[in-house]
Amino acid sequence: MRFGIVTFPGSNGDHDALMAVRLGLGQPAELVWHTETDLSDYDCLIIPGGFSYGDYLRPGAIARFAPVMEAVAREAQAGKPILGICNGFQILTEAQLLPGALLRNASLEFVCDWVFVRVEQHRTPWTSRLVPGQLLRLPIAHGDGRYFVDERTLRDLERNGQVVFRYVDAEGRVTPEANPNGSVANIAGVCNERGNVVGLMPHPERAYDRLIGGDEGLQILASVLAVGWELVRGHRS
Repeated sequence: MRFGIVTFPGSNGDHDALMAVRLGLGQPAELVWHTETDLSDYDCLIIPGGFSYGDYLRPGAIARFAPVMEAVAREAQAGKPILGICNGFQILTEAQLLPGALLRNASLEFVCDWVFVRVEQHRTPWTSRLVPGQLLRLPIAHGDGRYFVDERTLRDLERNGQVVFRYVDAEGRVTPEANPNGSVANIAGVCNERGNVVGLMPHPERAYDRLIGGDEGLQILASVLAVGWELVRGHRS
């Protein structure tokens, strides 16, 4: 599969994603500049983490208007697998390709740590090889990671199976202490109704090899290979 890593001025997680795909998955990947308007040559897309446009105004708010985002929206509508990581998650919510918003951490402090997340469902291309209830240890690094939706939207997300990852402790329990940023219902990641667009605050691309602290993020990136090939064949037929 050919991965496109969308890069904005100020992005700093783009090369992490590029190396995770090339070295961790052994798949071809390219950086895609924010002025690109055609993403049809890529089989799946990653919107990486890291301070697009310096996070001025608020994270993702300016990147949402970059020319490339119209192409991202078209590919999302076509059903292509798209993964937003940290700032990429924020951008996808600002672009209304994912529900909700990312607010300032409840502590008002930047957090950089390793956390546990629990897989809540496996109907997305990015969780197809995972098992609901499975725990993953992943790094986080953000100041605006508090996921928020109103009560009605939260009920819809739970009912539709759109909560993909939840912060838990090492035993898989949902507790306030396991929630690093105060996200509603300990939510760490969600998907759109169709399931092809996923966003999460933890960084799977920074956990693709034990030599860098852990390799459990690779399971998320590798999941897309199984379902992705079927989607690719569908797009090209």
